[in-house]
Order: sequence, then structure tokens, then C-alpha cells
Amino acid sequence: MANAKLVAVVATLVILLEVSTCAVARHHAKPDPCNGEDDGSVPGTLHKHKKPGHCPSPGGGGGTPGIMTVNGFQKGEDGGEPSECDGKYHSDKTLIVALSTRWYAGGRRCHKPIRITSKQNGRTVVARVVDECDSNHGCKDNIVDTSQAVWDALGLDSNIGEVPVTWSDA
Repeated sequence: MANAKLVAVVATLVILLEVSTCAVARHHAKPDPCNGEDDGSVPGTLHKHKKPGHCPSPGGGGGTPGIMTVNGFQKGEDGGEPSECDGKYHSDKTLIVALSTRWYAGGRRCHKPIRITSKQNGRTVVARVVDECDSNHGCKDNIVDTSQAVWDALGLDSNIGEVPVTWSDA
């Protein structure tokens, strides 16, 4: 019986330690890049201090982790077909994105803005969802497939191929 009580006490202590560790981790997370200001170096990016109108509405902490890849949205490029949301091709110079099937959510995110943050440099950009990266036909289920403009705005070299990001509805 004493062993059972000891096990219960130890289990309770472990749970309390885990809960307190999680609370501390939430309060010591890196600050949201949107609490900064547009540094003006690359259009659409956020950096340093807040400037009104540049950040999406509040509500997303760190966002959903994903892998950003580069896609061609113009006719004849590697993206292939016109975008799912509107049946059109789009300029690679616009801030646009295709999301993996589960995140595309049957088109519910069509034409909606999402906030993408580079885990490499902390820069953030807002891009519009125009397409699905079909997870049933070769696209992994954690892909944020973007135009060259998104890579440029984040200050990243698209020749890398894949970079870790977080994203959230803006």
C-alpha cells in the first residue's frame, strides 16, 4: 500500500512539473514578428516594430509548422494547371500560395490571406491562397507552396528548395 501511495505522489509531482514547464514555455516564446515595424527593405515583410495596418488581426501564436516550397503559378511553369480557386494562372510576382490538401480545406481558404513566417530569419509576409497542393497526387501534407515573390519578400533563396516556416490564417 505504501508503494501505491508513493507512486501516486511521484505521478502527481511529474504532472505538476510538466504543467509548470508548459506554462513557462508559453510565456518565454519568441515574440511575434508582427509586434514589429515594417523595415521597408522588402515590400510586404514585417520586422522590428509595429506599424498599423501591416499585421494581420491578432490571434495566432506561433502558427502551424510547415515546409515552404517554390511553385510556378504562371502558364507553362511547374505548377501545371490553372489555380483551383479561380481557374486562372497568376504572376509569380504576386504574394500567393498553394496549401496542402488538408490545409486547403476543400477550398474554404480560397482567396483568404495567410501569414507565413520563416523559421530561418523570423521575417513574416502575408500571401493569398489561390491553389491546392494536392496531397493525393504527390504533394506532402505539410506543404506551403509559394510564388517566387513570397521567397523574395522573406529574404530567402528559392534555390534552397525547402525551408521550415509557420503559417496561420491572417
